[in-house]
Amino acid sequence: MTEKEYNKCVDLYADNLFRFIVKNLGHTEDARDVVQNAFEILWKHCQEVSFEKGKSYLFTVGYHNMIDHVRKVKRITLVDNFKEDSSIADTNVHNAREVMEKALARLSEVQRSLILLKDYEGYSYEEIGMIMELNPSQVKVYLHRARLHLKDYFVKIQNVI
Repeated sequence: MTEKEYNKCVDLYADNLFRFIVKNLGHTEDARDVVQNAFEILWKHCQEVSFEKGKSYLFTVGYHNMIDHVRKVKRITLVDNFKEDSSIADTNVHNAREVMEKALARLSEVQRSLILLKDYEGYSYEEIGMIMELNPSQVKVYLHRARLHLKDYFVKIQNVI
């Protein structure tokens, strides 16, 4: 990858990568650090990475840096099972974005990443598998389970009102 192609990668993919990371971390400054680190790593390895693979490489490095960051600061707790008695009925939420963010926050880190990569960023199963180091069938299964959790959350009226 040439310097010109690297700069084009920055222009094309920085915003998408930042959105993906900030949605997962929920903290803007940490997301900026992770994205900057991903681009720094791409710059260090630009001789080995072709321009066509730049987007996939950035998202893979960004995802792994995000996981490392989460492990270091332990801000996010992985939750496999939802508590039946927990709800957001006591808060008035009239904004669909807020409801969606609360629903995504209830998912595990992997499930949330899958939902964001597939439904928000529009990646294919194969691309997601490369980014998250899963095979495409695992991506489909985990994504299906994540969507079932979201569906269960949204059908309860107290969660949406």
